[in-house]
Amino acid sequence: MGVRELEAEVDRQTQRSRGHLARALARLARKKIAVVCMVSLAVIYSAGIFAAWIAPYDYTAQDYTVIRKPPSYVLDQGIGGFWTESHFAGTDRAGRDLFTRVLWGIQNTVILTLVAMLTGGIMIGVSLGLVAGYYGKRVDGFIMRIGEVFASFPDIFLVIIIAATLRPRILDWARALEDRFDLLDGLVRIGIVDYFVVSIALVGFGWIGMARLVRGQILYLKETQYIEAARANGASTARILSRHLLPNAIAPIVITVSIGMGAYVGTEIILSWLGLGIQPPRPSLGTMLLEGGHISVIREEPWMLLTPGIAAWLLILAWNLLGDALNDVLNPRTR
Repeated sequence: MGVRELEAEVDRQTQRSRGHLARALARLARKKIAVVCMVSLAVIYSAGIFAAWIAPYDYTAQDYTVIRKPPSYVLDQGIGGFWTESHFAGTDRAGRDLFTRVLWGIQNTVILTLVAMLTGGIMIGVSLGLVAGYYGKRVDGFIMRIGEVFASFPDIFLVIIIAATLRPRILDWARALEDRFDLLDGLVRIGIVDYFVVSIALVGFGWIGMARLVRGQILYLKETQYIEAARANGASTARILSRHLLPNAIAPIVITVSIGMGAYVGTEIILSWLGLGIQPPRPSLGTMLLEGGHISVIREEPWMLLTPGIAAWLLILAWNLLGDALNDVLNPRTR
């Protein structure tokens, strides 16, 4: 096969990958459950991101005249009064608006899970998987042995260990910075320490599976004819990895990201529920579920559990159903 034939083969493979993606998106748009999941996630995530503008109250505001009040709506004060005087999800035992707190809890979950997936699952996991699969031998062995050390712990146990170990040290470091530089708005009080601890814990939990998946794809793809053609044409290693190998491994990566986001959401909620995640006064879905999970609360104020519970359930369910739909669309064995 001559040089021109090799170049033509590389171009055909690239066009085939792009055409496959376009066809996959068209099939995905015809799946009603996938469309419903994507719309639901867009609405929930937008509500969380813009919580500061949407929420009718401050998440720390307490009104002792409406303590433990069930969901209520004010209809005789116009649209402004309806939004700022109603308690759409009721109030908790401190007189705080649950709808507002759920919005801010969703914001925390959105930020933490996206940061963890982008850094741990995608940047670290995909990069290490590409390098391990392409170079093989000692590089592959070194990366996979590190992954096996992390994988030897149960997932949630590993996250708990990382969060519990790092939190006291990072708290001491943050307080030292506050004292030294006289920070007016403390790092601890505004929640930066909690974000940092949970993000590191989720990153340590998330890169292993992605790296193994990408490595397996690259071990197969690097032996194909069009990769040999790219090498024969003098393509650099970076170009082969980014232009030829990664695009052809994108389908399983997209599926894993979608399903993994559901796992991240659940793990972040569990960490907060255990007291290792976002701490008061910042609201989180995990601490709200903990507060609403007592028998006395379930009997007398069930709305305290229902509202954060429904939000958490919708997030996890939508990501998992979307992952199944993407698998049906992108996996050739399921079509």
